[in-house]
Amino acid sequence: MSRDARWDALLELVGKHGRVDVEEAATALDVSAATIRRDLDQLAEQHLLTRTRGGAVAHGVSYELALRYKTGRHAPEKQAIGRAVSGLVAVGEVVGLTGGTTVTEVARALAVRPDIVGETAVAGGQPTLTVVTNALNIASELAIRPQIKMVVTGGVARPQSYELTGPLAVGVMNEITLDVAVLGVNAIDIERGAYVHHEGEASVNRLLAERAQRVVVAADSSKIGKRAFARVCDLGLVDVLVTDSHIGAEAKDRFGEAGVQVITV
Repeated sequence: MSRDARWDALLELVGKHGRVDVEEAATALDVSAATIRRDLDQLAEQHLLTRTRGGAVAHGVSYELALRYKTGRHAPEKQAIGRAVSGLVAVGEVVGLTGGTTVTEVARALAVRPDIVGETAVAGGQPTLTVVTNALNIASELAIRPQIKMVVTGGVARPQSYELTGPLAVGVMNEITLDVAVLGVNAIDIERGAYVHHEGEASVNRLLAERAQRVVVAADSSKIGKRAFARVCDLGLVDVLVTDSHIGAEAKDRFGEAGVQVITV
């Protein structure tokens, strides 16, 4: 097993159980205890967990994997969700994209749509799509597409998610309007709405939703029925939830009763 695979497995264990034991992890991953200790030390140096005697625990009150370690989780579902959300965006619209792995797949799907980036897409040099984002990784992927007008909010970058937050980001958001906002969330609860781990991201994401005529939440089914630290908005602001087919029938019905259209892929 490669180092990256071990690290991903260890972070999964911490995320699921809140802790990890050296000996148990060594047995589960079929490596030596010394290797696990070294891995945990290196992950602790990156502030992804906190070392304890005999193992490690989740770092901080609200555990959050860094984006680079979340990329492979539920990847097929996220790619399918990305394609479905892309299909909800019309040529010429102004689209707001938050950060996160699922919304990154939305950006990638938009970036290969023939009617947006194809040879005949640009007419008179006008952009076929305007994208507003506070996510540095999304901006870097879309900035190379001349057909897409790329607008990046200001703010301070969070290393866990590559998202810009703070007063500079809020200042830009207060001056624009959007046709559609696509929100990536860490959790969505039928009674209380959409959540993320960080209050700064929640503030910017809430502004994106408030500035948009339509709000789409892109979330795989593992996020449904959960809550995280900071609330983005209640379901009254959400028009569409795009998720995978593993969503429960009861949850799907309850979202529908709350006025949220549910699209499954």
